[in-house]
Amino acid sequence: MSGNDHKLTQHKASDGEAKRSAASLLPESGVDHAGASPLLFYPPSKQVNLMNPVVLAYVGDAVFELLVRQYLVAGPNHKSHILHKDATAIVSAKAQRAMLERLQPLLTEEEAEIVRRGRNSKSGAPPKNADPADYRQATALECLCGHLFYQGKTERLQELFAAGLPD
Repeated sequence: MSGNDHKLTQHKASDGEAKRSAASLLPESGVDHAGASPLLFYPPSKQVNLMNPVVLAYVGDAVFELLVRQYLVAGPNHKSHILHKDATAIVSAKAQRAMLERLQPLLTEEEAEIVRRGRNSKSGAPPKNADPADYRQATALECLCGHLFYQGKTERLQELFAAGLPD
């Protein structure tokens, strides 16, 4: 039985058997996650400042996508095809690069350093439809989103997102 099978078995246990919460299935990391986002169900095993920028960008991509979707759903048009079209326009590498350029003057020194780390990370080949420079900048923005998310700075994340939107 693999480790994952064991976890599934734990969740299917009858009332008479010991059930374990999802948190107890995770290894103890010893990392303090005080002040983390309330959506942080599975905290990272490392301190956020020690995490690989590509990993922060991986999580930041999902965080950014969620921000975009919430922003669009808060608007007046809820037709799914229009929501999808509008979201795609905002999450493109080119649009993320433009957003990051608008945000640069607003970033703290720490945030600017996270952006620099994300931009300089080796994240692999960009998609065929993306300019490599745009892709690096988009990765940098996503790295910042992941970093702020893991630090529980959701208000700052929302503030930067709102400031970065085009007029």
